[in-house]
Formats: sequence, structure tokens, C-alpha cells
Amino acid sequence: MGFWTVTEVTRHIKELLDSNPALGELWIAGELSNWTKASSGHCYFSLKDDNAEIPCVMWRGAASRLDFAPSVGDWVQGFGSVSVYERGGKYQFYATLLQRTGVGVLWESFLALRERLEREGLFDPSRKRELPPWPHRIGVVTSPTGAALRDILNVLDERFPAVEVVLSPSLVQGIEAPANLCQALERLYGEPKIDVIVLARGGGSMEDLWAFNDEGLARAIARSPVPVVTGVGHETDYTIADFVADLRTPTPSAAAAAVVPDASALMEQIAEKRRRIRTLAEDLLQQRRSDVSRAQRRLDLQTPQRRVNEMWQQLDDATRSLARAARHRLDVIRAEFDGKRARLAALDPSTILKRGYAVVEDADTGLPVARASEASVGQRVNVQLQDGRLGAKVSEIAPAASRDEGSSLGS
Repeated sequence: MGFWTVTEVTRHIKELLDSNPALGELWIAGELSNWTKASSGHCYFSLKDDNAEIPCVMWRGAASRLDFAPSVGDWVQGFGSVSVYERGGKYQFYATLLQRTGVGVLWESFLALRERLEREGLFDPSRKRELPPWPHRIGVVTSPTGAALRDILNVLDERFPAVEVVLSPSLVQGIEAPANLCQALERLYGEPKIDVIVLARGGGSMEDLWAFNDEGLARAIARSPVPVVTGVGHETDYTIADFVADLRTPTPSAAAAAVVPDASALMEQIAEKRRRIRTLAEDLLQQRRSDVSRAQRRLDLQTPQRRVNEMWQQLDDATRSLARAARHRLDVIRAEFDGKRARLAALDPSTILKRGYAVVEDADTGLPVARASEASVGQRVNVQLQDGRLGAKVSEIAPAASRDEGSSLGS
């Protein structure tokens, strides 16, 4: 059995992740952590929840398009792909888009309510009702002045103009919106022959859509005598109302499209055949789209910019390592300098003189007289003390063995 190199294993794992369509384009929601913007303009951070954390990278071009200043603790949604940073041997999320979805308190409240209602069975798939294939009267709950109503009416007029629309107007944002939405639904429950209800509003932030996360509204939807279809916000927005409804669609326009058939299919004798043909065509088109997406993904993996981005990250890593090494080397040099300065101070002649010693020099040559044998009787010398100098003449030279007998110096 042969052995793999570390590089081979890492690249194999990278290829597995890069070839997975589910990891090629996805949204990840989590709490922002460890946000760092390098001098290159690239941003490094983590997304985490209660159980896991994933390292993330946003290249300079994408980071320059951010419309808010990210800060640690923000709850955000990131769009991008998962791949492997080969040099570090770790998988990470390459974000091309980042948007703030709200503060953590709102998100925690959302999760708690969702969990409680799910335990009660309000989200159970068995509760979901099939939409009527040929509705005659459609109830609509939304703002009478918003773009959502215009979009719904335009789609219904285009797809199935014979249907009757009953508008139950309501606030869709603000403190009073939840109660207003419940009242609007109850009005439709009292209307005769309503086949299906559309609950909708346009996109917005998590705070803007918060009225659709109200418990009272969720229970009002669950009491509906007819199917309820939601079209709240954008494709990535999910509310409690979406989970309780019989069908959740990504936008108001999509909700309108979901509740009516296409007018071009009114000929009942060929409706089944046309659906089958459409299904086959859609499957084939989806397959071709998947083929194109995979081909595009492989092409993107070969672009020089991807390699340049990875080299930028390597350069950022090397820059940080070099800075740490330089600081360490400077500390070592300072320690060595301090040690040498201390040793020089210990050898300073002035320090020795302060302890009561003297330096003797020949008065004529200025050369030091370090031994008695170097001096001669009558020789003039200078005696250097800590606070001055003495002029003297050698009157006697005594060998070291008789030092205790004393010697005399005269000037």
C-alpha cells in the first residue's frame, strides 16, 4: 500500500469540497466573531452558533462592497462557498456577500418561539393542506399601499385574470402590526367562499419583518379554515408565519403565482399531458443548468484570481509571522546589550578608584607603572586617586615579601 503526501491528501479533500454543489453556493447564518481586516484589505473572521464555528475569509473586492461596519456579536448571513485553504490545512467559508440580519436577542427569541411551536405540532407536515387547483376567490392580507400588493395583482392578472381578489388591508410593520394582521385574517375567515389566503409583504431587515414572528399571528394562521400561503420578504427570509403556513414562498409575487394555475393551461383535455411535458422539460432544463453550473464551477476554480487570493492570504500569514520574529529578535538583542553594559560598568577604572585603589603612572612618559620592578628610586610618578592626582617621587622600592614593613613615597 502506497503512502499519500500531506499535500496530496489536502488537495484531495479540497477537490471533494469544491466539487460538491451544495457547498459551492450557500448561505450561512451565525454570530460574527474574531473579525480582522488585514492591511491587504482582506477580512478574516468566524461564524459561530451554540455548537460549532467555521473560519471565514472575505477578499478585498467583496469587503469593499459591505454596506455596514461588522462588529463582533452581530448576527449575520453570509453567501459564498466552502473550500480548503491548503497551506493551513483547514476548511473555511469564502464569503462574497455579508448582511446583518438583526441583533442576537431577536434571533434568540425567534429560535425559542420556533422550538416551542414546533413541539406543539404547529409546523407538522401532516397539517399542511393542498392548495385548490382552480380557486375562485383569493383573500390577500397585506398593506394596501405597499409594492407587495401591486406585485400580487400583476401576477394574478397575468396568470389567471378570472380570479376574484378580496383584500383585507393591514399594517405589516411596527408595534401594532401583529394585532392588525390577526384582525385582517379573522375578517377573511368570515368571508364566504374564500378558497385560499395570501399573507405577504416586501423585503426588509429582521426587525422590519418581526411582526410575522408573533405568536398570536402564528396561532391565527393555524386556525385558518382554508390554506394560507406566505410570501414575506426575500428568498432568504424565514419567519414563524412561514413555518405555520400551508405553503411558504420566497416573495409576494411567488405567492401569487403559487395559488393560481397558468391561464394557458385552461384546456382541461390536454392539461395532464402539458404538465407531464412541462415536468420533463423542467427536469431536463434543471439537469442542463446543473451541468452548466458544474462547468462554471470548474472554470472558476482555474481562474488566476483564485490563486492570487490564496497567495494574498499566505502573504498575510507570513507578514504576521515576520512581525512576531522581529519583535522576538529585538528583545534578545536588548537583553544582550544590557548584559554587556553591566559588565563594562563593572570594569570601569573609576569604579575601582572609588574603592580606595590608585593608579600610578610615570610622570615623564605617562605609561602606567603596574609592578614595583618597573620603578626606580628617584623616578617621578603621578598617583591618580578618585578625586584628583598626586605628584610623587620614588624614594624606596620594597619587594612584595616585605610589604608589611612599609614603603615611603616622597614628592
